[in-house]
Amino acid sequence: MKLKSNTLRTFTSVHTWVGLVAGFALFVAFYAGAITVFHHDLQAWQTPHAPMSTEQGLNDAQRLLDETLARHPKAREHVGMVFPGGEYPQAASYWQDASGTWRYATLDNLDGSDKMPGGALSELVNALHYSLGIPVAGQYLMGIVSLLYGLALISGVVIHLPKLADDLFALRPGRNLKRFWQDAHNVIGVLSLPMHVMFAVTGALLCLVMVVMMALNPLIYRGGLMAALGPAMDTAPVATAAGREQPMGSLAMLHSRSIEVARAQGLVSFEPAYFKLAHAGDANATIEISGESPGSLGPIGAVAMNANTGALLATQLPGSRDANHATLASAYALHFGEYGNTWVRVLYFVLGIGGAFLFYSGNLLWVESRRKRRQLEQGAAQLGMARATVGVCIGVCVAISVAFIATQLAQWPALRIAGDIELTIKTACFVTWALCALWAALRPPVRAAQELLWAAAVTTAFVPIAHGLVTGAWLWMAAMKGEWSLFAIDAGALAMAFGFGWLARATARRARDGEANSVWADPRARAAQATSKLVTGQE
Repeated sequence: MKLKSNTLRTFTSVHTWVGLVAGFALFVAFYAGAITVFHHDLQAWQTPHAPMSTEQGLNDAQRLLDETLARHPKAREHVGMVFPGGEYPQAASYWQDASGTWRYATLDNLDGSDKMPGGALSELVNALHYSLGIPVAGQYLMGIVSLLYGLALISGVVIHLPKLADDLFALRPGRNLKRFWQDAHNVIGVLSLPMHVMFAVTGALLCLVMVVMMALNPLIYRGGLMAALGPAMDTAPVATAAGREQPMGSLAMLHSRSIEVARAQGLVSFEPAYFKLAHAGDANATIEISGESPGSLGPIGAVAMNANTGALLATQLPGSRDANHATLASAYALHFGEYGNTWVRVLYFVLGIGGAFLFYSGNLLWVESRRKRRQLEQGAAQLGMARATVGVCIGVCVAISVAFIATQLAQWPALRIAGDIELTIKTACFVTWALCALWAALRPPVRAAQELLWAAAVTTAFVPIAHGLVTGAWLWMAAMKGEWSLFAIDAGALAMAFGFGWLARATARRARDGEANSVWADPRARAAQATSKLVTGQE
């Protein structure tokens, strides 16, 4: 198919400018999203001494629930709990107090606190992925960015469609680095296109679902959206308290009953992960147990029962759920790779890093394509874009690695760091990011790029060291004990550190050997190279 030159120019402009506008946010979303794929494994990695701690069981969960209900009357209205298991070694209950603030309790802290135990790092990385860490408005901003992302994909397909086969196999290494980066950008974009379309659609859906529902509220729900939201999103039917006391069934019975119901509906396995309990101690008490059924698209499902007798009330399980639950469960599973095994999540991690590379290389190409070839000094737009790309993109890589290190060191008894761990980790991350952006703004882009890439390499390499130093779970010990989730995170950090080091060396070569008239050229390095060649007699 051949397009008219005007049409091609229009779509090229749309692709370029939409990519530039949304590119910074998408780089952060993809880099943090690649790590978020291992969200559950991070829970164990960030928990101090998790490898040595004793995993709790249902009896411990029952004791925590009984204590929570006895100590906190507000929890009797609605309370949730994470079952102890491989991902969460300790049970944790959560509820809203009279002021609407979420409270969290464990057997080590029955009075509760307003911080989710052991979840600060994984929640921070997840927040960077879906909202850039911006409260409330960030999620909607990322929804709009997802729509722009979809527009960039459509325009990119139109541009490359006539030469799709040529782009797919064109990767030409050599001295022409701009052509090499253009080829790499095209190859990664074409190969990962189906997954990028899926990310754009599911990302927009997950971020903007509430906005769409609010917009449709007058037309479809006739102002009754909030009343309709519960039945549409939850599995347990909405019930009011009967006002008659009735002893609750044991967690062991309800846990076993949920598995029995799932198997009766044809699922080979169902692994309860958490529950929501309403009106505890009342005759109308209900419990909704959610869990995973591995091997199905949208593996998260739920079984709702009478919390006293275990009588089945409703189910939303894979293969037998309504459109609302099927759509949201499938969108979530597709977006985060929850439907597959470990190798699927590894693939998602690679796709996430590849996506971040797309936006980074897109900015580099924009700068190079506008290079003034006949003059040393480059324009303000090129300099500004180069500094922003270095400060935002490489800066967030440094910041996330620093957050990993801070997570471990803040919980190291030897350092005696007191205070709010979540605040400590967030401060370490965002202050580091701001300092990196400031450094990039003050330094020549090519030197800032090399310095921040080496900073990313060093801080990322220090992640497994901090983990081993604080918990004793060194990389090789985790492998010997078969703790592969801990091993994978530490080994992945080392691989990323080597990658950052390789990029720093490649940037140095570009500064020294590449074309002179560019923001990525370093006159000092080129002069030193020329002097060295004169001394050694090389041409």
